[in-house]
Amino acid sequence: MHVFAGEDIQVGALFMRIINVALFVGLSTALVALLPSHRRRTILWGWLVTLVPLGMFLIPSNNPSGWAITGVGTAFLALLGWFESAGQRRWALGAIYIVGMIMAAGARGDSAVYASGATLGATLMSFSGIRSWQRALWLPAAGLVIAVVLFAMAGQTGVATTGFTGEAAAPPTQSEEALPPGLSLAVYNLLMLPLLWTGVWGTWGLGWLDTQPPAIVPWAAVSAFVVVAFAGLGRLDWRKAVTGAGILSVLIALPVQVLTASGFKVGTGLQPRYILPLIILFAFVLLTDTTTKGLRFTRLQTFTILASLAIANIVALQVNIRRYVTGVGQQGLNLDYGAQWWWAGFPIGPLMVWLIGGLAYAGLLVVLWPQLRRTFAVANH
Repeated sequence: MHVFAGEDIQVGALFMRIINVALFVGLSTALVALLPSHRRRTILWGWLVTLVPLGMFLIPSNNPSGWAITGVGTAFLALLGWFESAGQRRWALGAIYIVGMIMAAGARGDSAVYASGATLGATLMSFSGIRSWQRALWLPAAGLVIAVVLFAMAGQTGVATTGFTGEAAAPPTQSEEALPPGLSLAVYNLLMLPLLWTGVWGTWGLGWLDTQPPAIVPWAAVSAFVVVAFAGLGRLDWRKAVTGAGILSVLIALPVQVLTASGFKVGTGLQPRYILPLIILFAFVLLTDTTTKGLRFTRLQTFTILASLAIANIVALQVNIRRYVTGVGQQGLNLDYGAQWWWAGFPIGPLMVWLIGGLAYAGLLVVLWPQLRRTFAVANH
């Protein structure tokens, strides 16, 4: 993003955000167009139930976690399509896979590990043992080389064993929350781990953890994820079971190890944004159907899930805009009232930005309804 930096800080920051949004939308749109039709619900449901609210906050941000999120999900889906497609479509998906790997592994050291997991997971999920599958293995092998090289360059190789070091990694409450590493701390972190996971759906604050969404946000977002994930869990074969168990093991072991080695409790040190790419990967694995026509909910079920996401998004967006135009000390539905930090003379106020954003997301859900409800023929496999 440094190539877009200039003398005008605001213009540079906004342009970087537009670029990051365009990358996510462009890659996702390309995947929907190129993947086999029975995979479209996988990508749509996967992104929908994992991005509100934290992913929606990070993807357009200048934080490297945005590229980690986009890259890991893109790499998994594109490689899955690589094994399931042929001809020019297959080569296009292969190119998208490489882009996803470079984005993820180049963004953060931990997401290089997650990208490697996405590569191994997609390879196992598509396992067939036939020659065409074996001949296609050169691409995931190349992706793993990319991940290893970029991970070695990231300078984060010691975090998993030694924990966080230095003041930059420590939260403001370190002196109050840090404990000596040991078995009791590890057990505590294990028991409290779901609090870290659900932080991606709003149990933690946005920004620098200073913008806490109301309870309706995590309640609605987690409910949508649980319903869709459990539906995917009901369609297991040995490939999905092994892959899902492996990712879940990392979701448990990695945070507990890093926090315990650092002497931190869950709630400090390690933020949900670090594990969001892994949660997205876990969701995609659960939603990947290797044997049947894929997930399909009734009209009422689909409406309830999408309505929950729309509510969570519009509430989280209002609270987050409020934080940056007046501060959280002032409340109220009208974001224009008392706005202190906004562009002078700008024709659109914060209230209109909120309404446009909330209605745009709700409109997206309406547009996606036919795809989420569509029945695919077995022949599409």
